[in-house]
Amino acid sequence: MTCLVIVESNLIDLEELAKYSEQAVKTVAAFDGHFITKGDVEVLHGDAAFGKKAVIQFPNKDAARNWYESEEYQALIPQREKGMKSQFHLV
Repeated sequence: MTCLVIVESNLIDLEELAKYSEQAVKTVAAFDGHFITKGDVEVLHGDAAFGKKAVIQFPNKDAARNWYESEEYQALIPQREKGMKSQFHLV
């Protein structure tokens, strides 16, 4: 069954985020993942702690976990932390 990784984030540094994003997209594709959507959040109800959201689809939970835990992606986390404050959720 397909699964989704939901990324909620707030920008810290646009240049750092751009460097991270360029590399992160390549790691997602290597695990048969693809972005469904990403952008600013429009709150319809309640409070949103994060202003941006991305939704990444993977073929299954194993592929999503393997992507997140891969050496290639883990190496990008310090860059990610410079560019954005975030939460990642697996659904």
